[in-house]
Amino acid sequence: MSDRFANSRRLFERAQRSIAGGVNSGIRKMEQPVPLYFTHGQGCRLFDVDGHEYIDFQIGQGAILYGHAPAGQAAAIAAQAKLGVHWAAQSELEIEVAERLQRMIPGAERVRFNNSATEVVLSALRLARAHTGRRLVLKFEGHYHGWADEGLVGFAPPADKWGTEEEPTRLHPSKGVIPEVLDQFVVARWNDPEHLRRRVEQYRGQIAAIIFEPVLCNTGCMEPVPGMVQTIRELCDRDGMLMIADETITGFRFGAGCAQKFLGFVPDLTILGKAIGGGLPFAALVGKESAFQKIISGEVVHAGTLNGNPLCLAAAKWCLDEVLALGDRHPATMVAHGQRLMAGLTEMARRHNIPLQPQGPGLVFHAAMLKPGAATGPIRSYRDYARRQDAPRWVHLRRCLLEQGVRAIERGLWFISLAHRDADITEALQKAEVAFARHATEWQPA
Repeated sequence: MSDRFANSRRLFERAQRSIAGGVNSGIRKMEQPVPLYFTHGQGCRLFDVDGHEYIDFQIGQGAILYGHAPAGQAAAIAAQAKLGVHWAAQSELEIEVAERLQRMIPGAERVRFNNSATEVVLSALRLARAHTGRRLVLKFEGHYHGWADEGLVGFAPPADKWGTEEEPTRLHPSKGVIPEVLDQFVVARWNDPEHLRRRVEQYRGQIAAIIFEPVLCNTGCMEPVPGMVQTIRELCDRDGMLMIADETITGFRFGAGCAQKFLGFVPDLTILGKAIGGGLPFAALVGKESAFQKIISGEVVHAGTLNGNPLCLAAAKWCLDEVLALGDRHPATMVAHGQRLMAGLTEMARRHNIPLQPQGPGLVFHAAMLKPGAATGPIRSYRDYARRQDAPRWVHLRRCLLEQGVRAIERGLWFISLAHRDADITEALQKAEVAFARHATEWQPA
């Protein structure tokens, strides 16, 4: 039998002789049967080195909100490249992008730029500690805040190291982390407002900030239960903690005002990445002027040779203008496309007796593959997700989808982009029908 991915496999074998592990981000090794190599993208389509075309629902891990290779963005980048790609100095572009962010996002009174959301997280936490004079940060199980020492504390521990229901572990998944970093965090369970209250009370007066994903996209795509975000805001106001919304994924996907406007709250600081640069390495910290005072005064160091890079700023300006031009039409169309896709996958799974359960707001959603005997219904917390998700079975279905030309993220996440159209959803469902039938026939549990 011929190898469908022979060229990707050859390139991956070659890469391992020069690139550590063969990839430049560890998560990319998850792709089965081999990490794929691509030649180009257009709209919501990707094309690999073996000549296969995919309807792309991975969309650059959410960064390609506008589709692949949009002509307007390409023109903006090209025009700036002719003027210069880096000056390590100021340009009017950075003011223009900052002013757009002020216009779009509630509470965005001041702005600072970085090159990745991981950097912005580190900046936000440093700023929060300086602002309050406290050392602890509260975060939630399953929430991802970049891959640095601070960002992954308590992210996805194995079941035998969860800790108790009241005291979730502060375990970090990586070796080589500074041990003392773990002691700077308090971990709470997501979507349990009363547990959050108890955790804050336990460390009252010691917590500098509460950081969270407004919609938990990185683990199971869990929307906040009623009262969750309001409780965070209430406790932060009561105890002088900073409320930090990590909108790396949700930023601009949920509209010009991001998830915070969509859900109706105003944080003190917001982390923006992915869609703000439309695929270029660009990120921002925005928030209330009062929260930025220690950076404004110079007491908190925030630096970076490539911060405010004009090439990235040109791309970001185009991206933000695209969202602004959509006005109230965004994100309704993306929501409709996503909900139609979710409904189609749900019905398909029922007909093929596959325990697949999509959940999420539509414009982003997760397809949970339930273990035998697992309860159906919404998944609201990391532990519930870990107990119910049948990861090996999802991997098999995902490969069946991939080989039919439908590309979702390895961990079960699906993104809708502004480039997806009704016809793309129809075609994706037609291709998925073949993939689901194959999976139902071939799947054998270990």
